[in-house]
Amino acid sequence: MHGLNHFSPALAGLVPVLVATVSGAVIPFQAGANAALGRSLGHPLWATVVSLLVSLVVVVPLLWLLKVPLPTLAVGGPGWMWVGGVAGVFYITVALVLAPRLGAGGFIAAVVAGQMVGALLLDQFGLAGFAARAVTPGRMAGAALVVLGVVVMQFAAAGAASTTPAQAAN
Repeated sequence: MHGLNHFSPALAGLVPVLVATVSGAVIPFQAGANAALGRSLGHPLWATVVSLLVSLVVVVPLLWLLKVPLPTLAVGGPGWMWVGGVAGVFYITVALVLAPRLGAGGFIAAVVAGQMVGALLLDQFGLAGFAARAVTPGRMAGAALVVLGVVVMQFAAAGAASTTPAQAAN
């Protein structure tokens, strides 16, 4: 994002948020695609394996095209830095099992609520390499609104499930 320096500071700050928002918009599609893949392959864990292999097939040519140097051996880093892959497997597998049950909106709302709670904990205690950042009442209220949104979406989904489309039309 170094090419953003010639834009106004407000626009330069908005572009990363927009890119992050677009990347978030792709996640429900990823969950649906992986769920369909799991059904097709007969088990969610096979879909997780295939999804991760496809990711590898996509990223390796990008590394080559961008002439990214080989990594250095990360011997001296903290042990927790290796759990990202485990978290990825967990998320992909949970997404392809639960997204069809909860629906795209319900699943993603729950994921975002979990992300908010986790992010606040990481910030509050300065974990995983993040600088400590206090959980203020405003930040807590924002996270609470997200969690409340999950509850509302789940109750709305439960009410909609008990009403058939024909009943809703009457």
